[in-house]
Amino acid sequence: MASNSTEETPRLALVTGATGYVGSNLTTELLKRGWRVRTLSRSRKKALSMPWGDKIVDEGENAGAGQVEVFEGDATSSEDLHDALANAHATFYLIHSMSETGDFRTEERSMAQRFARAASDQDVGRIVFLGGLHPYDEELSEHLGSRVEVGQIFLDSAVPTAALQAGVVLGEGSISFRMLRHLSERLPGAIGPGWIRHKITPISVRDVIFYLAGAAELPPEVNRTFDIGGPDTFEYAAMMQEYAKTEGLLPRIVFSAPVTTPELAAKWISLITPIKANLAT
Repeated sequence: MASNSTEETPRLALVTGATGYVGSNLTTELLKRGWRVRTLSRSRKKALSMPWGDKIVDEGENAGAGQVEVFEGDATSSEDLHDALANAHATFYLIHSMSETGDFRTEERSMAQRFARAASDQDVGRIVFLGGLHPYDEELSEHLGSRVEVGQIFLDSAVPTAALQAGVVLGEGSISFRMLRHLSERLPGAIGPGWIRHKITPISVRDVIFYLAGAAELPPEVNRTFDIGGPDTFEYAAMMQEYAKTEGLLPRIVFSAPVTTPELAAKWISLITPIKANLAT
């Protein structure tokens, strides 16, 4: 495992998905905590547009504490992964396939296996993975089932892993919050898919970032899942009501219909909100 950090050589964290909503917020938090951060990004230009873009060092330079170095590469490339993970004390896996093909689960599995092998080869101290909160006694959707499988691949690897499992992440800019906002504002009275009666445990993005950053500090003997959520569990429809109440809107009247597949529900969402169907799925 990479040596313990010293004042001269602060810890290095590789963040994948750093230009996404959670990844960008996590990068900001790690920088505040004094980490050196390396991002695995396909586009340096996009990384420079992030809120922490001014912390990015010049190409070819190594980041110091509170700074970011951008490794331009592809998470599907074993060679890129080996180079990006070099000397990392911890790494955060915040990426997943948004493929709409029938092979997305195979793609997710292959990506995770390559990442786990590369992290092991580079003697990385810990993998931190963000997956989905789920029941243990029900059949899962393809996408949620794939998230669980990815987490298990890391837990079964040679690298100590903290697999955090979160429900709906609420924060300005998150896909989950945007979907909630648009549904609540555009449906004062409507028929929604059956899943709006499913119970969920939402969590603030601030808490997600706190748990993710803290997970990198866990001792090496810890290799397990962590269910993370806020204090309340209720139906999605009730969360829409809470949002409407907070925004001073009239009470939402929502009836559920037996729309049984994620694809049909996602298509419904894409028709009445700006959220694309593959993201809604």
